[in-house]
Amino acid sequence: MRIAFLTAPEGVEQVELTEPWKAVLGAGHEAVLVSTRPGEVQGFHHLDRADTFPVDEVVGEASAASFDGLVLPGGVANPDVLRTVPEAVAFVGDFFSRGLPVAAICHAPWTLVEADVVRGRVLTSWPSLRTDIRNAGGTWVDERVQVCDQGPNRLVTSRNPGDLKAFCAAVLDALADRA
Repeated sequence: MRIAFLTAPEGVEQVELTEPWKAVLGAGHEAVLVSTRPGEVQGFHHLDRADTFPVDEVVGEASAASFDGLVLPGGVANPDVLRTVPEAVAFVGDFFSRGLPVAAICHAPWTLVEADVVRGRVLTSWPSLRTDIRNAGGTWVDERVQVCDQGPNRLVTSRNPGDLKAFCAAVLDALADRA
């Protein structure tokens, strides 16, 4: 399976990118880094610069049809930038319209809010997104991992890096069910 990891050029919480990436590769899937521009993505450990990662595809040229699932890592700046890029928002929405699995951790559900795909769904996130999710018609819960099967696709969400073990396991379960 081919899994897209969508990030902005700067501001992605590195561990929220690298741990699910390792899990996806470890399960025998292909991980593809998609960003809003070519080059590299700058990872962060909270507010400190960390490693850089090469971009495989640019979101304006990528199609959800060429993937089997989507992972949205967090970090505060990452989804805040993505939700202002129309091509990124449309890319996320296309995964939902195609019924493909989507996973979002920490602040990443901001991009889901912008794509207008949380209405009627139960999800979790970093606590400061609670009101945004509720205002967008979703139900926010304080859980390590929340799996929502409403509609044809499975939505996996988690609160923060401390939830990564449960998040990665739920992502792999969603992909296994898709296969």
